[in-house]
Amino acid sequence: MKLYIHQAACSLSPHIVARELELDIDIVEVDRATQRTSDGEDFLSLNPNGYVPVLELDDGEILMEGPAIVQHLADMKPSGGLAPRDARERRRIQSLLNFVSTELHKPMAQMFYPEYAAVKDALRKHVTKRLDWISTQFAGDFLTGDRLSVADVYLFVCLNWTPWQDIDLSRWPGLEPFMRRVGARPAVREALRAERLAHRANGVFFAPRTAA
Repeated sequence: MKLYIHQAACSLSPHIVARELELDIDIVEVDRATQRTSDGEDFLSLNPNGYVPVLELDDGEILMEGPAIVQHLADMKPSGGLAPRDARERRRIQSLLNFVSTELHKPMAQMFYPEYAAVKDALRKHVTKRLDWISTQFAGDFLTGDRLSVADVYLFVCLNWTPWQDIDLSRWPGLEPFMRRVGARPAVREALRAERLAHRANGVFFAPRTAA
């Protein structure tokens, strides 16, 4: 399998999941300017929309959209526990993935781009309200209890962008400990090193050098 990524983008989420599950997967970086991959392909032939992540399966099937990709990866190794098999817990994970995707990831990504400068304050206000809610949803150390899930990984990646968007996570007492907890995991650190991300002095965040 191949996972196509941009450095520090939302594709960091399936990258972390793949390393957590110790899956045999090739990480292929995509040049944002040229849309060429590090192994010489035209990325637009894989995803004409031009964004990551994209997962190319061994049979050639192309899977797009981060929430779908992380669920597929988790299902490849159920023993990893990143996406539970119980129907009730599964619905909870899917609900959280969709919330992070639409209510956090999308507006936070837009805040990186100059064309949204006029509405950046409105986007920040929207994200702040959604963080008010998600910060109350922890059922233990993580969103669904005491075990990491694909939803936690996705949330970690999005919260990782907050220092560059003038959002102070200390406003929500549980979120900074959550970031430290996830950021300390060996698989997370491996993914961050592989994407050449810089460690901040406070030990919580890793600096995105490009937009989301």
